[in-house]
Amino acid sequence: MEDPEGGAKPQVDGASAAVRRDGKKSRRRKGKRGGQSRNAPHAASQASSETSGEAARPMEAAAGNPARKRKRRRRGNGGQRHDGASPAIQQHEKPASAAPAEGDTSSSRRNRRKHRGKRGLQGRPLAPGKPVGQPGITAQPAAIARDPAIARAPTIAKANGHSEPRIDGFNRGGRPPERERRDHAAEHPWPDELYAALDLGTNNCRLLIAQPTRPGQFRVVDAFSRIVRLGEGLAASGRLSNEAMDRAVDALRVCAGKLKSREIRRMRLIATEACRQAANGAIFLDRVVAETGLELEIIDRETEARLAVSGCSSLVGRETRSVVLFDIGGGSSEIAVIRIGENRFSRLANHITHWTSLPVGVVTLSERHGGQHVTPESFESMVSEVGGMLARFDCPEIEVAHSGDFHLIGTSGTVTTLAGVHLDLPRYDRRKVDGIWLSDDEVSAMQAKLLSWDFESRAANPCIGPDRADLVLAGCAILEAIRRRWPSPRMRVADRGLREGLLTDMMADDGVWRRHRNRRGQRAR
Repeated sequence: MEDPEGGAKPQVDGASAAVRRDGKKSRRRKGKRGGQSRNAPHAASQASSETSGEAARPMEAAAGNPARKRKRRRRGNGGQRHDGASPAIQQHEKPASAAPAEGDTSSSRRNRRKHRGKRGLQGRPLAPGKPVGQPGITAQPAAIARDPAIARAPTIAKANGHSEPRIDGFNRGGRPPERERRDHAAEHPWPDELYAALDLGTNNCRLLIAQPTRPGQFRVVDAFSRIVRLGEGLAASGRLSNEAMDRAVDALRVCAGKLKSREIRRMRLIATEACRQAANGAIFLDRVVAETGLELEIIDRETEARLAVSGCSSLVGRETRSVVLFDIGGGSSEIAVIRIGENRFSRLANHITHWTSLPVGVVTLSERHGGQHVTPESFESMVSEVGGMLARFDCPEIEVAHSGDFHLIGTSGTVTTLAGVHLDLPRYDRRKVDGIWLSDDEVSAMQAKLLSWDFESRAANPCIGPDRADLVLAGCAILEAIRRRWPSPRMRVADRGLREGLLTDMMADDGVWRRHRNRRGQRAR
C-alpha cells in the first residue's frame, strides 16, 4: 500500500504500517479519498490485495461489513444520523464513478499537514526557495513587497553556515511566526516616523533621512551630499559670492525635493561657519527660503561641537576613559575633550569637559597658503599656524593610566580620505572606512605619501578626486597640529558628523527608543 506521504511501507501481517496506524483516522476525517467515495475500494488497496493473497482478506471484509462501518462512523462523529450516513459523506460524497483529476494531490497534502507534527516529516524534504534578484534575498509576494522594510529583509544566517530563506517576510523554520513578527516590529517599530537632518557647511551640503530602529540606532532611508564650496573667497572678502550661493541653492533644491516626497515627523536644518562669518549670511538664508522653502538655522560653535560628539558616540568603547574628538570642517574646526568616569551618561556629549572651535578649516587654510602646490615648507607653515591657535586653548593635560584609556577620533573628509588611501580602495567605500583604527605610524606614513604627490596625482586618486585635491593637505596640516598637541598611539576614523548628531538628539528628545523599550515590556507581560 502507498503511504500518504509518498513513500512505500513494508507489509506487516497482511497490511501496511501506514494502514495499521492511520487507516481509521483517514476514514474518520473525510468522506472521500482522492475524489472517490469512502465506500469505494481504494485502487492501492486492490493492488495490495491482489499481491498479498489471503492475508488481505480480513481488510476487505472489514471494508464491506456495514456494521463495522456504522461503528466507525459512531466513533468518528459522536453519534449516527437516522439515515445512517455521516454528515461529512452527505456533504462531500461524490459518485463512485467520478475519478480523481490527473495530478490531484490535495488529499495527500492534507494528510501531510495533519500528521506532520505527530509522525515527523517523512518523504521528500522541503526544498529551499530559489533566490531571485540579489543573492541571499528571496522573492516576496506582492502584498509583502509593497512594504519596503519587509521586502528588503535579508536571509537569516544559521549556525551551520547555511541561510534560511525568508517566506512572506519571516523565517520559515526555527522561531515561531509570532516571535518573528515581534522581532520584525522591534527592528522597525515605527515605519512611518522619519527624521531628517541637513547640514550646510562651508564646503559641503549634506542631508540624511532616517528611521529609528534599536535603541541608539537608526536606519538611513535617503541621503544626499554635494560639494558646494559656499565659503569660497569668504576669507578675503568677508561675503558669500554669488557663484557660491548659486551652487548652494541648487543643492538645497534637491534636498527640498527629497523632504517633500516623504512624510517627515521632525527635521532640523542647520548652517555653520560660512553663514556665521559672512556679512550677507542672513540675506542668503532669506533667498534659500524664497527659492526652496527650507528654513535653515545658524548654530553657534558650541552646539556644533556637541553635535559632532553626539554623532560619534557609538564609536567610543566602554573601556575608553578619555577622548579628543575633532571635526575638521571647511571654515572652522571643532575640538572636544571628553573624560568618562565610572558612570557613563546615555549622551556622550554630557562628558565634554573642554571644547574649542578654531576659526580655520580646509577651505580657509588652503586659500591662505595655497592648496594645489604644497611643499614641505608650506605644509609646516600651515601646521605652525594651527598650532598657535591650539596653544591658546586652555585645557589640562590628559592623564593616561593604561594603553587603551585614551585615543583620538576624527570626523571629517580629511581623516576619511587618509583611511581610504591607506586601504588602497579602488573607490571610496564608507562601510570599510567608518570605525577603522589607524596607528600613529600609519597616519604619518599617509600624510608623507600625500605630501609627495603633486596636484594631478592627488586628483587621480579615487578616494580624493579633483574636488578635494587642493584641500586634503590643508586638512592634514590641521590634523598634524592636533596630533602634536595630544599625542596618541591610535586614531579612530568616523565617517559621520553633524547630521548623525542631529538625528540622534531629535530621536532621544522625542523618546522613541524609550517608547520602544516600553512597548517591548508590554509585549513581554
